Amino acid sequence: MILPLLPIYIFGIFLNMTHSGQVYNILMVFIKIIGVIFLLHIFLLVFQYTIAALFVHRNPFKLLGKMMPAYFTALGTQSSAATIPVTLRQTVKNGVTEDIAGFVIPLCATIHLSGSTLKIVACALALLIMQGMPFAFPMFAGFIFMLGITMVAAPGVLGGAIMAALGILSSMLGFGESEQALMIALYIAMDSFGTACNVTGDGAIALIIDKFFGKKDLRPIQ
Repeated sequence: MILPLLPIYIFGIFLNMTHSGQVYNILMVFIKIIGVIFLLHIFLLVFQYTIAALFVHRNPFKLLGKMMPAYFTALGTQSSAATIPVTLRQTVKNGVTEDIAGFVIPLCATIHLSGSTLKIVACALALLIMQGMPFAFPMFAGFIFMLGITMVAAPGVLGGAIMAALGILSSMLGFGESEQALMIALYIAMDSFGTACNVTGDGAIALIIDKFFGKKDLRPIQ
């Protein structure tokens, strides 16, 4: 019931910022943050498939290239769950056995939210710096650890990850209502890229799991 109202909430946030004269400065910062996060999520995908390629002894860029239909589907749907059929099909085309893919892909759509975690951490750090709030590495490391656990319970729908993370943003980083509102607005603005990173990374995990538990003689590589 809450998630469908998020666009109205975000509209109210920007309306308030416009009224107070802060919207231009904040939007300029937002654009820089979005650019940095976009580069980080490309690096994360290349890193994940490089690790997977070390296990399966194949070209990581070819493996990643075959997952592009899942990536672009996630950009459009903004939902890990809705992209499962495409992710499953492309993972099998990468040579993963159907049994392994059928287990790993739906599971990872729920618990593997690396792109969402990256976005929340980067946005939180940027807001701490913007607001001049104190932070230390041990505190932030604890926040990242708890965020990783929280993401397991996050629903695979638009804005699900940031709504699940609001509790630890408040309790561990001291974010008030205004900071949480900015986090929601910033997260929703680029949610599609985080979702695309999540589902594309699922294919890399499936390759590694298949290396250890898949039936090699039954694996079709297309």
